[in-house]
Amino acid sequence: MSNWKRLFKIAWPLIVANSFWTLQMTIDRVFLGNFSTEALGAAMAVMAVFWTPMALLQQTAAYVTTFVAQYYGSEKKSSIGPSLWQGVYFSIGGGLLFLLLNFVSYDFFAFIGHAPKILELETQYYNAIAFSALPTALVAAYSGFFTGLGRTQMVMAINGVGLLLNALFDYLLIFGHMGFPQMGVEGAGYATAIAGCGSALFAAAVVYTSSHEAEFKVKSGWRWDKNIMSRFIKYGVPSGMQWALEGLAFTVFLMVVGKFPNGSAALASTSIAVTLMMLSVLPSMGIAQSVMALVGQHLGEKNPEAAVKDAYTGIQMSGTYMVLVGISFVLIPNFYLYWFENNQNAELWNQVSEMTKYLLMFVAIFTMFDSINFNLSFTLKGAGDTRFVSLVSLIAPWPIFVLPTFFLTEHPQGVYIAWGFVTIYALLLAIIYFLRFRQGKWKTMSVIQG
Repeated sequence: MSNWKRLFKIAWPLIVANSFWTLQMTIDRVFLGNFSTEALGAAMAVMAVFWTPMALLQQTAAYVTTFVAQYYGSEKKSSIGPSLWQGVYFSIGGGLLFLLLNFVSYDFFAFIGHAPKILELETQYYNAIAFSALPTALVAAYSGFFTGLGRTQMVMAINGVGLLLNALFDYLLIFGHMGFPQMGVEGAGYATAIAGCGSALFAAAVVYTSSHEAEFKVKSGWRWDKNIMSRFIKYGVPSGMQWALEGLAFTVFLMVVGKFPNGSAALASTSIAVTLMMLSVLPSMGIAQSVMALVGQHLGEKNPEAAVKDAYTGIQMSGTYMVLVGISFVLIPNFYLYWFENNQNAELWNQVSEMTKYLLMFVAIFTMFDSINFNLSFTLKGAGDTRFVSLVSLIAPWPIFVLPTFFLTEHPQGVYIAWGFVTIYALLLAIIYFLRFRQGKWKTMSVIQG
């Protein structure tokens, strides 16, 4: 029980922080669902596309956590500031390059082949939310600094700023309140970008303080460090690739679902299911992020057995939580569906709500296994075993659930069978990561060597 308390002390602010981020996305969906059901479906399809390159940028920037944790555990604190700066430089460069994708967004969504009205909404939303990439990456890097140190309450504050700003500007820009223009789905994208800028500015203010400079060289360590940057890219990019590759697989999955015979209802119900899945599973991610930081610190201290104990504790905590949430998905689905209800097109909504009730059963099982995946993969990444994790994400999704979904486009119950494959994927992933974890190679790894 003492391990639970120690881990929970670090994890609960990250659980709240990730809940803030997920709630931010959920508020977007709820507002857009009330604006129009078509806008909701388009926004979720765009987020699947947007998340693929964004995950690479954000999660690579967030790998600052492992560098900070291992340097902190090994008492090399003067290298923490320079490590943070390499993450900041990566975030700025990647965020600026990200905007180049706006020039091809219309052609990309046109290639997918959705209805003209959906195509217009998808392009508008993507081009707006792309401006959130740079500040989101900066927030990930600054949050990684605090997470690696185990000072996670500041991460909660940073994300709280983003939540408040996003909710405010969603209200103002989607519906056009208080003199602002009614921008609909485009307004939701710009609201996310504005919220990201606010979070990044707040995070920078609390990072670059005199006390942090004295201990970690966060100001004087601003110079480009070729040695640290090369290792940051070597280990951080594969870490980001895990999320990007899984995001790509789910993007293709969503696009195929949109072409099912009941495509509009299938896409909207899948959008709701994925939104609720994100809302439920990201607290488990907060626990896994804490495990990652502790693993890094323990390996810096040359104490791998303590890292093993923390990994198992994370699995226990996450699993307990996800079982309880999964039960609620099955027993009280209408509680969740009420958030997205829209009667402008009553016939479509009736189809969506009925379909979503069954999809939530799959989500309940998926998230239980995914909580295991989070903790084991973050344990491996906290050691530096990022190439294995990215390789699994490259190979596993396609034969297990993406390619089989292509053969279901004419099946009247295809959406349910497709989600069955997604659930099997989560189970097999848990087995793969557990076997790698038990092998123990990660115990001798380090990102701060060489």
